Amino acid sequence: MRKDVRILLVGEPKVGKTSLIMSLVSEEFPDEVPLRAEEITIPADVTPERVPTHIVDYSEAEQSDEQLYQEISKANVICIVYSVNNKKSIEKVTSHWIPLINDRTDKDSRVPLILVGNKSDLVEHSSMETILPIMNQYQDIETCVECSAKNLKNISELFYYAQKAVLHPTGPLYCPEEKELKPSCIKALTRIFKVSDLDNDGILNDNELNFFQRTCFNTPLAPQALEDVKNVVRRNMTDGVKDNGLTLKGFLFLHTLFIQRGRHETTWTVLRRFGYDDDLELTQEYLFPMIKIPPDCTTELNHNAYLFLQSVFDKHDKDRDCALSPEEVRDLFKVFPYMPWGPDVNNTVCTNDQGWITYQGYLSQWTLTTYLDVQRSLEYLGYLGYSIIYEQESQAAAITVTRNKRIDLQKKQTQRSVFRCNVLGARDSGKSGFLQTFLGKNLQQQRRIREDHKSLYAISTTYVYGQEKYLLLHEVMPDFDFLSEADLACDVVCLVYDINNPRSFEYCAKVYKQYFIDSKTPCVVIAAKSDLHEVRQHYSLSPHEFCRKHKLHPPQPFTCNITNAPTKDIYTRLTTMAMYPSRQPTRSLYSLTQRSVTMLCQLTPRLLARLLGWVEAVGGYLLSEEDIRLTQRVSAVSNVEGSIFMEASAEQLIPSDRHMAQADLKNSTFWLRASVGATVFAVLGFAMYRALLKQR
Repeated sequence: MRKDVRILLVGEPKVGKTSLIMSLVSEEFPDEVPLRAEEITIPADVTPERVPTHIVDYSEAEQSDEQLYQEISKANVICIVYSVNNKKSIEKVTSHWIPLINDRTDKDSRVPLILVGNKSDLVEHSSMETILPIMNQYQDIETCVECSAKNLKNISELFYYAQKAVLHPTGPLYCPEEKELKPSCIKALTRIFKVSDLDNDGILNDNELNFFQRTCFNTPLAPQALEDVKNVVRRNMTDGVKDNGLTLKGFLFLHTLFIQRGRHETTWTVLRRFGYDDDLELTQEYLFPMIKIPPDCTTELNHNAYLFLQSVFDKHDKDRDCALSPEEVRDLFKVFPYMPWGPDVNNTVCTNDQGWITYQGYLSQWTLTTYLDVQRSLEYLGYLGYSIIYEQESQAAAITVTRNKRIDLQKKQTQRSVFRCNVLGARDSGKSGFLQTFLGKNLQQQRRIREDHKSLYAISTTYVYGQEKYLLLHEVMPDFDFLSEADLACDVVCLVYDINNPRSFEYCAKVYKQYFIDSKTPCVVIAAKSDLHEVRQHYSLSPHEFCRKHKLHPPQPFTCNITNAPTKDIYTRLTTMAMYPSRQPTRSLYSLTQRSVTMLCQLTPRLLARLLGWVEAVGGYLLSEEDIRLTQRVSAVSNVEGSIFMEASAEQLIPSDRHMAQADLKNSTFWLRASVGATVFAVLGFAMYRALLKQR
């Protein structure tokens, strides 16, 4: 809606233009009328539509043609005033004023015209018989008002209709010649009907009509009023009411009736509540509400947004198979001006055996859009009517802006639900296969994907410690010389190489050393195509040696050439690393763990030998030779236990594809210490017992 209205009064001299303005302002007929009234501004709180209104007078005696043309270009509505008792002034309406105004305005943005018959107090008959043919000839004429500045007749109504012609124009809505709604109006009202049809059954039942009424006019309809509305439609249309609900045809008929009866402000109230401007286009303010996203923060959908999207899915999943067929997807997006999802979406999210987007895939695609392009997500939610259905100020209420990642690292915890993994590797290294396997597709299914339907993204859910999280995989195109900030900004990195290609790992090694060696972003090396023969990589270090040197996890074997359903273990591990980057085995922790195990292996037998030597030295004074031999046999058994401990520890230090968890290491250390301690105390106890017996 416009922020203000500018009304221009034109006409022949002495028809009463200035008198009309002064009578409106002073609410009485002026004794003396100047040649021209100064511009008057009526405050918003005085006007019926609560919009400031500027009223401008024109005087041929005081103003030039150039000044008139300027005023015409600035006016929002023009009142052509004539005198009902002066036929010449009526003729001038069509012979001079309307052609003059049309010549000075664009055809695409014609200014609405109001015909004003002044001095009705001087005649007993109406001029409408003469004016009606003129109104039918010119579409720009909104209405005609007969009034009297002297008797104050219809003065307020005149300026109300002028204001109404600007704020609620008929032109964009209705075609008088055809006596029907214009296509753009039908398109907008059809979207409004579909958004209001909450169960998608093609009719608006009483609950939906009441919700619509409350949304647009802040008050529900009484049961009798609802029946009266439906009865009006029944009397005029055979298919306007179905199953006691209002059909789309009935809904459109009601708005046609409103406009024909001069109540087009009702239709405009509905259109503007659903985000439309004067040209019946959704406004930028409605589609793209303001939302602030600080650096190092991401955007996610909140709980209410997921509930809304779930209701939209259920509304269009007519066969209740928890998947959207192509027809159901098209029906869902009928409220959009274009199809937002292309064929690549089916290779971005999970689908069923028929290739239809599942419920989980549907939510994943919305999550992906919100994470990558929150403005696009706001636009889509606007088309679906989120802010209207959930009665929010805007669809920005559906978005959660996450905490800065640096704070997450400091607090060693995160509240985020979406984590990004950038997948890098040389060409043909298996990156695409890694993405598609995440969606449950094996190699045979991946080969059926058309080249123009491939996607660089894959998103699905994983479970970390019982919590559902979204993992977003992004395949980064191999360009070592230039990696953008988006290519580097992620929560975890996958470096993929082909074990069957001797030159594949070199790219991963160079990328890691160039971009990630000093980064806090966790990195994982994926040994793709592990079902093929592994060849020696043409690099100074083998992949295992490279990972050991840089304290990375050993290369994780991976293949998509499988017959069973792919496992999600590697993807769960990636999500866990993204959630808890501070818990990853850093260089210092990794080295400390190895040194601790080595020292334990060396220290425990030495300590045991010293303790047993001390026992032998002390017990020698108290024990017999037989007792000493018994103690030595116990010592021999302890030495065997120590050697076994060393062999087991050494096996753990041999490089393998597995890492000992900290919990396992603590448990092993505890039981080894317990067994050694028990042996020592047994020897000491036995020695003391024998010594006491000997003294007796």
